[in-house]
Amino acid sequence: MAREELTRLTGNGNGNCNNDDCPNVYRTASGSFVVQGDVSKAFTAPDGEGLVEIPEKTLREAFGALGW
Repeated sequence: MAREELTRLTGNGNGNCNNDDCPNVYRTASGSFVVQGDVSKAFTAPDGEGLVEIPEKTLREAFGALGW
């Protein structure tokens, strides 16, 4: 899936993200979410999965964009 196929919910105009290099939350056409963040080593995820860390403010921004 290409980034262009996702709806970006965060980082739109807050002035803190350059070249899409900061934590973000995206929504897919099927209604699931893709999260971009710093790789976390909190524990080893199962094969095929990964862990990322994102700030609370990023989640709050995503919830607001969805009207939650």
